[in-house]
Amino acid sequence: MKSPFIRELKPDEIATAVFLVHTKEVRQKRTGEPYLSLVLGDRTGEIDCKMWDNVAEVIDAFERDDFIKVKGLMQLYNNRPQFTIHKLRRMADHEIDFNDFFPASLQDPEAMWNELRATVAALDNHHIRRLLDAFLDDPEIAARYKTAPAAKTIHHAFRSGLLEHVLSLAKLAKLTAAHYRWVDLNLLIAGVVLHDIGKIYELSYDRSTSYSTEGQLLGHIAIALRMIGDKLRAFPDFPVELRNLIEHLVLSHHGQLEFGSPRLPAFPEALLLHYLDDMDSKMECMRALIERDPQAEGCFTAWSSALERVALRKARYLNPQSAETSRDAAGFAAGAPDLNPEAEGSASVSPSRITATSPGRSPAPAPNPQPAPVTNSIFGAKLQQALLDERK
Repeated sequence: MKSPFIRELKPDEIATAVFLVHTKEVRQKRTGEPYLSLVLGDRTGEIDCKMWDNVAEVIDAFERDDFIKVKGLMQLYNNRPQFTIHKLRRMADHEIDFNDFFPASLQDPEAMWNELRATVAALDNHHIRRLLDAFLDDPEIAARYKTAPAAKTIHHAFRSGLLEHVLSLAKLAKLTAAHYRWVDLNLLIAGVVLHDIGKIYELSYDRSTSYSTEGQLLGHIAIALRMIGDKLRAFPDFPVELRNLIEHLVLSHHGQLEFGSPRLPAFPEALLLHYLDDMDSKMECMRALIERDPQAEGCFTAWSSALERVALRKARYLNPQSAETSRDAAGFAAGAPDLNPEAEGSASVSPSRITATSPGRSPAPAPNPQPAPVTNSIFGAKLQQALLDERK
């Protein structure tokens, strides 16, 4: 097992570790020299990284989705973790344990799959049950369904995340259908199982998660409709009206036209599916946001564009001593852009988790340390610029 992981990194300590390259950008300092802006990751999350010096020696040595071994210093910049790389080299695949680098559900995929199959088997509408079984019996669909993330970045963005999300929705569907007795559970479960099934082809997840060509061209809703049409060819007696309802569940599950739904939910099961889907997605976003960046100080997280807010780290707020909250969170601009004075108008990527430094190693200064912002005032900005000029 590799060590340290991103979540284990500590501020102001030197670390040597292996990471997967999620993004790679070559940018320019104000001097015209290049620097590297990277997002590196492992199974515990991502971290924003910069390499300021000796870039020419490594700029062509690796690409996105390569594994690299880096040595550097982790610091908090605007109360966000940022790793300054001193040295790096590309690693060969045979040197890597892939299980260390890909975030995955904490639940067993096979156990989740068996629970979903049991949910479908319990349906009493034989048309819907046969259609869903046709999907789940398909070996290629089953293999992808068990592995696929539910999204690229927003929610359940880890291996088997789609299955975890769908199983969560199935449980919520049973609870809410028992409360709203006029809701057809068979139809609702059909929407749960099929609403995001197009994501097994929309996303590419061999290494870092990205969109496939098919996903870029069509999107998961269109892909799902095509998949439903393909499976229904085997059921010529399938009622047209029921097919229309199932396809509407898929078409409308985003809930609003501006969120990508070609249609607004037009019957109770469609509306309920949308709200359950939205709730489960947002609760996962909230969980991941609160667990992100454990090294950051204060009780509030960075800004989440998905949730359009910061979140309170409730456990840290209720137990400030154990959480070592030594600085007032209000003193930081959560989610502020990367204000590194060497960068040209670039925003930092929100790291989702962070790694650890080698124990027993004394901190070393970054090769091109940048002063932290002094204040948001005009005077503070001028003082910061003066400090920069003095370093040149």
